[in-house]
Amino acid sequence: MAKSGYSPMLVLAISIAVVLLTFTTPVVHGQGTRLGFYSNSCPQAESIVASTVRSHFQSDPSIAPGLLRMHFHDCFVRGCDASVLLAGSNSERTSPPNLSLKGFEVIDDAKTQLEAACPGVVSCADILALAARDSVVMTSGLRWGVPTGRRDGTVSVASEANDLPGFTDSIDVQKKKFSDKGLNTQDLVTLVGGHTIGTTQCQFFSYRLFNFTSNGPDSSIDPAFVSQLQALCPQNGDGSRRVGLDNGSPNRFDTSFFSNLRNGRGILESDQKLWTDASTRTFVQRFLGLRGLLGLTFNAEFGKSMVKMGNIEVKTGTQGEIRKVCSVVN
Repeated sequence: MAKSGYSPMLVLAISIAVVLLTFTTPVVHGQGTRLGFYSNSCPQAESIVASTVRSHFQSDPSIAPGLLRMHFHDCFVRGCDASVLLAGSNSERTSPPNLSLKGFEVIDDAKTQLEAACPGVVSCADILALAARDSVVMTSGLRWGVPTGRRDGTVSVASEANDLPGFTDSIDVQKKKFSDKGLNTQDLVTLVGGHTIGTTQCQFFSYRLFNFTSNGPDSSIDPAFVSQLQALCPQNGDGSRRVGLDNGSPNRFDTSFFSNLRNGRGILESDQKLWTDASTRTFVQRFLGLRGLLGLTFNAEFGKSMVKMGNIEVKTGTQGEIRKVCSVVN
């Protein structure tokens, strides 16, 4: 082995410096986001968002699933750039899949407070990502570190939201839509597990209860559950009536959603297919810790998949802008 020409003490000093650098450099995720991005420029950023979400949640718990869904819908169209927050006659907000989104006032409230504390620093995209995490925490889910540093987009087009994952999508279609965003089958099952909180309208699943096939209701639904749902959503009834997506604990972030799928009690057709399709059933079984399979901890995996989703096509550095008001470009 050739000698380096450097003294042993110098080599030791360089080695120590490399080790120290390794442990002090912020963890970087994806395309330029990192944990603690605002630690110097706006150290109170995360606490302001958290307190705002908590305040709104205390008066309206449905805000939690609303914010989680909004972040999902944002990331799947043009990446996580807060384009879903932009108002306008042809913006994403006007697209059919987004008409029932809620929580815009929470983001606006947090943004107003952040602009007062740290003008022009914290992006609306980051506020939404943080608010989604805080919503899970509010409903008894585990907290995870949210990498920040996203910048806001300046374009929002209604038609681009039409291809969001839908409630009638087959598993193959769902997997394709997630794969196109860099998310795998485990991410798909994990993120759909976010339906453990929240509600949906009768109009999005009542077709499964009556004349789904020539033999009647969707056979993948537990027959005893069909009658319960028919009572809640009668044929030709109020299609806007809301029903919990997680029968039993719609306000708690837990694994009962997956138990419901196993028992034929998934509300949305696309959700129940996670159990009827073998490629996704395995992950449902692992979240339930069924015998003979390597278990997965849903709460922990949800945070990991959210970090992956939160880095879809993000804008960082000099891309995009930091909006002063989340509903309009500067």
